[in-house]
Amino acid sequence: STPGKETAPMEHPPPPPPDPTQLRELAVRLLLEDAAHSPIAPGRITALARAHDVTGRTVRRWIENARANGGTYTPAERPHFELTEHMLTVLARRHGNITRTHLELTAEAKTKPGKPKVPSRATFHRAVKRQLNPGQLAGLRGGEAARRSHDVFGKRERHHRNYAWETDHVEASVKVLIDGHIRKPWITWFVDCSTDGICGLSISPQTPSRESILVALRDALLTTSEHGPFGGRPERVRVDGGKDFLCKTVGEAMDLLGAELIALPPRRPDLKPTVEAVNGAVKTTLFADMPGFTEAPTLPGGKLIDPDRELLHFETFVLLLLDWVREWNTEHTIAGLDGRTPAQVWAADPTPIRTVTPGDIHAFTLERVGKPLPITSKGVHWRKRDYFAPWMVGKGGEKVHLRYMPHHDHYVELYEPTTGQYLGPAVMANQAPPALRRELDRARKREAEELRNRQKAAEKNRKARYAAINKGPTQRLDAITHDQAVQELRDLGGVDHSTQALPGFLPLPAPTDGWAVPESHTDPANSHRPADPDRPKKDTP
Repeated sequence: STPGKETAPMEHPPPPPPDPTQLRELAVRLLLEDAAHSPIAPGRITALARAHDVTGRTVRRWIENARANGGTYTPAERPHFELTEHMLTVLARRHGNITRTHLELTAEAKTKPGKPKVPSRATFHRAVKRQLNPGQLAGLRGGEAARRSHDVFGKRERHHRNYAWETDHVEASVKVLIDGHIRKPWITWFVDCSTDGICGLSISPQTPSRESILVALRDALLTTSEHGPFGGRPERVRVDGGKDFLCKTVGEAMDLLGAELIALPPRRPDLKPTVEAVNGAVKTTLFADMPGFTEAPTLPGGKLIDPDRELLHFETFVLLLLDWVREWNTEHTIAGLDGRTPAQVWAADPTPIRTVTPGDIHAFTLERVGKPLPITSKGVHWRKRDYFAPWMVGKGGEKVHLRYMPHHDHYVELYEPTTGQYLGPAVMANQAPPALRRELDRARKREAEELRNRQKAAEKNRKARYAAINKGPTQRLDAITHDQAVQELRDLGGVDHSTQALPGFLPLPAPTDGWAVPESHTDPANSHRPADPDRPKKDTP
């Protein structure tokens, strides 16, 4: 307000006038309640007629209407035109076009006697709008998707973090350059329903498959990835009815994670609103500003406004998308989260996070070959291809379990078949880079050098060297002390025979001075026993 000027008080809008039908219903109900105890006075009917600006006869008709309808005043509706089943069928065939339906029915009534008379166009429009709700009319015009846009959906409870994830594929509305070809990338991501945070994603230059799902799942499980701290093991994951989401590999991964895989019915985006909101947000806030946006406005005739604008390369598109995900998780505020960011809601949630190590992720996010495969001189042979790695040197003849990422057959992951311990990756032999081949050669040389050194040491220890003498016994030059010999036996795995002696052969300790040692003089064997010099002599009185 301006200083020195009085501010007029804010005027509230007047309340809406009361519904006369509700007032009539209330007045008649009160009259009937009083009539149950005493007759209705004529003066009260006159007063009620004056309040509603009607006659007393009209008030009496209200009372009769209420008694006929169980004590509730129910005004009779005005008669109106009703559409027949034939009219509704013609309306559906005309895809909801009311005007064209009215023209067809009018012409039909003129040419075919016996058909019901069609009212005016305005009356017909009112009848259609009265009998069909907006969703049904939109469904006739645009199909199920248009009808569903008029539905009302309940809001699902958020629960706590990692209570439920939603995942989906979305095709980017942007054309990019990939090795000189123009394509539209696909994005697969996992979104936490409690915080709206993007836990992990994968970006594919072609139509996604179970490979994209496994890559995104591994990224989502790790809390140490670039999308952290979001991640951990979810309790349930909601997916649509796509075959790639319901494949055996994804199902086994969810079972081992202890996560319930909930398959939603097809074409029901309302059942996974969190990930659908992310799909819509990335289109309007990121893709719309990129060159090559496929839903951009066009000139008459469908021509692009700027057809010569240079497209983004796939690598640049990936960097921009990852930066958008970081901004969505840490900077973007959401009204449904009380104006907080997903990262703030995640940090304020005290629910423990069930983490997974990177080594464990390899064990259940890859497809596994059924039986163990042996390591040969060429590596591991699978699908008419040989895979090798430097760590295989010296392991020829052992068997391993092979796991692989679908559509990525240029490398595999190998595991110990009995314990499941991760051994390492292996690459296809004819696609191994020169650096890996040089490392393999160095590994072979190290293994051979280690074997030669071990053999030289063993040969050196086996040969005994003696000193040159001209008389007397021979003398070894590698003489060692007793303690050194015992230590060397222990290092070489020698056995101390005293530890294996039976209890009856163990030497007894010498008796002390306070012990009484019995001695039998009657035994003839003791008379010839030589005297023990260490035994104390008995004093003779």
